[in-house]
Amino acid sequence: MSPRQITVLGECVADAFAEPASTSNELALRVLPGGGPANTAVSLARIGTPARFLARLSGDVFGRLFRAHLEASEVDLSDAVQAAEPSTLAVAELDTQGQAAFSFHAQNTADWQWTAEELNRVDLSGTACLHTGSLALVREPGAAVVEDFLASAAPHATISIDPNVRPLLVHPDVYRARLAHWCALADVLRLSEDDLQLLLPGTPPEQACDIWHAAGARLVVITRGADGALASLDGERVQVPAVATSVVDTVGAGDSFTAGLLHHLGARGLLGGRLTELRLDDVAEACRFGARVAALTCSVAGPNPPWQSQLAQLATADRA
Repeated sequence: MSPRQITVLGECVADAFAEPASTSNELALRVLPGGGPANTAVSLARIGTPARFLARLSGDVFGRLFRAHLEASEVDLSDAVQAAEPSTLAVAELDTQGQAAFSFHAQNTADWQWTAEELNRVDLSGTACLHTGSLALVREPGAAVVEDFLASAAPHATISIDPNVRPLLVHPDVYRARLAHWCALADVLRLSEDDLQLLLPGTPPEQACDIWHAAGARLVVITRGADGALASLDGERVQVPAVATSVVDTVGAGDSFTAGLLHHLGARGLLGGRLTELRLDDVAEACRFGARVAALTCSVAGPNPPWQSQLAQLATADRA
């Protein structure tokens, strides 16, 4: 079965990585197109799901980079807004394990300026799943507009949310105050172990899943890096191991996992409603597929998810 379209809403971010410079008094930066929702849309399209991206793309040098990257990855930009504001920039520093710490330059940038008029023009009749999260849900003035858009879409499409907490830009209290409302809208809540510690410090993952189930989310998936993922469907749980890989960096790994999860569910006709036909075995298979997509993303520099052909090569190597 071919997966139906998944629509992703959110930001594009220029991820700048420091590189060795020719002299000590200058800084060389390598800029790659990123941003959690953009990474998810790219990953979905590359692994074979028709993916449409609702973004506000600047006309500046970074915005042109985003557009070229998204189009080359076969993402549908037919409903993207041509924005007058500048693009968002994030400067990344990598530690010895390839984990990235970001500093953001995001004041009054294009990504947060959504208006009701812009989103009211979007036709979701062909969309099986609407995925969003990250800063688009918490940065004003557009955050409230995005929430209203999710609420209007929820009766007709599966809703997927990734909080992707960014404490340097928005205090975790802002996420905490809105999370129960997001769970009431969401069918799928995917977040990282770091997100969990910022949102519910000291809370065991299983207890956190139950809190979010009680608020309305049917499927909760917590990714745990090298420790794999914990998935909980209405309180039934499964642990899925990570896929071993040589890690260059972890940028975009969670976004790729989410794309793999949604792609797998969509390809089996399980998206498009409230997940009423979903079973724990389906969730385990989808998480294992997401782990393979994430592993390949970690094996290269920056947010560069794999293509379908690369996943096929990995599956062939696993069977050898």
